[in-house]
Amino acid sequence: MERHVLVVLPHPDDETFGCGGTIALFARSGVPVTYVCGTLGEMGRNMGKPFFATRESLPHVREAELAEACEVLGIKQLIKLGLRDKTIEFEDPERVADRLEQIMREIRPSLVITHYPGYAVHPDHNAFGAITMRAVARLAQNERPKVWAHGFANLAQADLGPQDIVNDISEVAEIKLAAVRAHGSQSQVMIFRGGGNQNAMPEDLVNRFLKRESFWTYRF
Repeated sequence: MERHVLVVLPHPDDETFGCGGTIALFARSGVPVTYVCGTLGEMGRNMGKPFFATRESLPHVREAELAEACEVLGIKQLIKLGLRDKTIEFEDPERVADRLEQIMREIRPSLVITHYPGYAVHPDHNAFGAITMRAVARLAQNERPKVWAHGFANLAQADLGPQDIVNDISEVAEIKLAAVRAHGSQSQVMIFRGGGNQNAMPEDLVNRFLKRESFWTYRF
């Protein structure tokens, strides 16, 4: 049983698409989950179909969507760092790592979930994952949490081997799907393809998002 799970990802909806089922399983078992969200996703490309947001209003829309998704998944604490979307790679990594280290020392997580640097496709994913690893590495070994790293680059398995953490999330699939719906500005294409429910979704989407979630244990 984990003591406290800390999820560190850069965008609203990363927590849902990448590890929403895993979060829901921890929350259901009584493990507190804290989410550190780096940005408000203000540079996201999707603004609804038909459009219901502008570039100026999108961060407010996504902030509200994030709050709803966190409630659905059972996340107890949401910390928003307020970094600028699509620019994390240009942030001072030491400054951001300082904040993450402070959070870790305050809540003392036994497990951190983040993106695998270099294997998470989006520059924000890779940069924030690397900063998270930097912050964890600052902790003494007897204080250091385990780290599960999520990656989905084409060469990830070829370079890293198969994921060693594979979570069956089928029992919380409807919870994850509800969180996906909460992120409506970013998930409408998926929802339309699935008709809004799991049984109507194409098999490839069900297998990819609603049956299992996989991670590598990051080795320092």
